[in-house]
Amino acid sequence: MGHISRRALIAGGTAVVGGLMLTGQAVADPQAARHGGRAGRRRELRGEWIATVANTDWPSKPGLSAADQHAELLVYLDDAVRRKLNAVILQVRPTADALWPSPFEPWAECLTGVQGQDPGWDPLGTAVEEAHRRGLELHAWFNPYRIANHTDLSRLVPTHPARLHPDWVVPYGGKLYYNPGMPQVRRFVQNAILDAVHRYDIDAVHWDDYFYPYPVAGQIFDDDATYATYGAGFPDKAAWRRDNNDRLVRETAARIKKIKKHVRFGISPFGVWRNAATDPAGSDTTAGVQTYDDLSADTRKWVREGWLDYVCPQVYWNIGFAAADYAKLVPWWNDVVSGTDVDLYIGEALYKAGDPAQPAPWQDPAELSRHLTFAGDYSRVRGHVFFSGKEVVADPTGAMARVVADHYGSRARPPR
Repeated sequence: MGHISRRALIAGGTAVVGGLMLTGQAVADPQAARHGGRAGRRRELRGEWIATVANTDWPSKPGLSAADQHAELLVYLDDAVRRKLNAVILQVRPTADALWPSPFEPWAECLTGVQGQDPGWDPLGTAVEEAHRRGLELHAWFNPYRIANHTDLSRLVPTHPARLHPDWVVPYGGKLYYNPGMPQVRRFVQNAILDAVHRYDIDAVHWDDYFYPYPVAGQIFDDDATYATYGAGFPDKAAWRRDNNDRLVRETAARIKKIKKHVRFGISPFGVWRNAATDPAGSDTTAGVQTYDDLSADTRKWVREGWLDYVCPQVYWNIGFAAADYAKLVPWWNDVVSGTDVDLYIGEALYKAGDPAQPAPWQDPAELSRHLTFAGDYSRVRGHVFFSGKEVVADPTGAMARVVADHYGSRARPPR
């Protein structure tokens, strides 16, 4: 299928925010109007992801002054208000480093260009304050296990936990990861994330699609020794790996509620749990990646067990795409959350709009608007999140303006 998740875009270059402007208003889609758009629903999430790893969205480049970083952040927040969005999902732990003064991990490299260097301000604290001032929710986005987009431990700051505990680290696919099978790793990851829950008035803890890493042809994620130590009682390594991720999700969920009951916990997985050919309970897809099998992430179970407050699958394909059809995946996810208290938001691939490398439907600026029209017929869909922030602001094809014109006629409060 040639799946594309966030990682494909994050591998790209930096974004320059300063001169980005809103596009003009689009003509409303009559079909969306017949459905009442999304404006009639008073509680729905309208969000955007703002990625910081490799300076994908923000800051536009490393080494900007604190004042310039702050100003760029406000561009995103003010634009979100103009678009009638109500939530931003800000990546605050991109590569096992932090966008706040963490006692567990060094300052993030994306801020100053030097991991561990104090940027002279508190980005997460400021983001929470400025978002709330504008009536926006701030979901803090953490990546649990990724350490670095290279395999050289010596490039990490000397006090980095991965250098202090090299036995926790697994190199794979040109990157470094913490080993999810080690109980001490899982506890450390939780502690590092929960420090932000203790310190800040964030509205949610948010994880993306990275658990065990995406498969890389010809390479093996070497956790044999860890499996030999901790894998007793499991039928195979795959079941043990899924249990490791189950434990991380279940334990984190419980600890968040113990600290602050109102803070929500959401995960944004790759959009395909399993194909129906693999499992009758799976979706009518032929995806090349299945989270259950390839990432050891039983995302369906996490919903059914009620460990999450929301799930936001990355349904990053157009309506009619043969291998993973948006019009088949949204109903499947709607059924998954039915009978649970878990909210369903749909992750939308705004970055594909107008990309000449994408299929023909993405060349039509109305494709994303059609997504919202289609999803509006499914009662458990309670919002959409757009990837990523720089595309929301720049909106080169007018696809985001079309969504706003067709579906966001008035402001809405997020679900609680």
